[in-house]
Amino acid sequence: MANKRYYWGKTILSFLVVLFTMPLGHAMMMLMDKFMEPVAVHYAGFLMGLVGFIIVIWGVFVKGDTKQTLCGLFGGLLFWTGWVEFLFQYYANRYGTQPEVVNGVVVTRPEYLIMPATFGLWMMVMTLYTFCTRTGCNFINWWQSRLFGKRKAEIVARPMTRHVSIVTFMELNMILWTSYLALMFCYDPRFIGDHSGFTFFVGFGCLVGSVFMFKRELKLASWGANIRMAIATVIVFWTPVEILGRVNFFTEIWIYPERYKKPMIAVLIAFLILVVELIRVARKKQ
Repeated sequence: MANKRYYWGKTILSFLVVLFTMPLGHAMMMLMDKFMEPVAVHYAGFLMGLVGFIIVIWGVFVKGDTKQTLCGLFGGLLFWTGWVEFLFQYYANRYGTQPEVVNGVVVTRPEYLIMPATFGLWMMVMTLYTFCTRTGCNFINWWQSRLFGKRKAEIVARPMTRHVSIVTFMELNMILWTSYLALMFCYDPRFIGDHSGFTFFVGFGCLVGSVFMFKRELKLASWGANIRMAIATVIVFWTPVEILGRVNFFTEIWIYPERYKKPMIAVLIAFLILVVELIRVARKKQ
């Protein structure tokens, strides 16, 4: 029988914790770039990625689905920021990649301009997931059903070894990677363009999709599963936020945290309160 109960409190808490990491992550990068020496930024970024990697691996050995999920989430965020974004930034700056400038304003930083070059690597990883593993991802399941039909059970016969921390880590990084690639190709005027109707259609489609994902998240009784679903829901939801910010529909305060100190501090305080509550829940579950 289908679960008709909705877990509003659990879902909203999970959603907000993941949601607040988006502006806070952007703000942290902006502050590091503005108030730290370039060499210090890259050393700090590499250390950040290393710490995130250690947290994810440590999560394999801790007990409890919620704790493992939180290790994968926060470790993955540090990993992505430190060993993906800051490394792209380092090599973009080292070899003189220029930002995209429109009317004298930087609209795309150099590190993001070279990110579409990873499309082949993204396809390589997606090929592994599509052809070699049974997964709980609806997107991959849909493609497997369309590509393999009745032979799906034969071709993708079994899942990978399931470590919740690693599953969460990979989910976070793959969805972030996919979203960045989609946005960069949409923004590129040689492909589509940031003011194109197709770009707005992508944003609207993600907004609608996030609503359905949130509705599904409401039915997840487990804290760990709810948080993992929140990761996908928030990143898909954030895509139209990025597009609207790109076309100056609103001011992205997380890009200028030094100007908007009070709202950013309020977001940080709310985030810390929610994280403490999640940790309390994790300990209670243990």
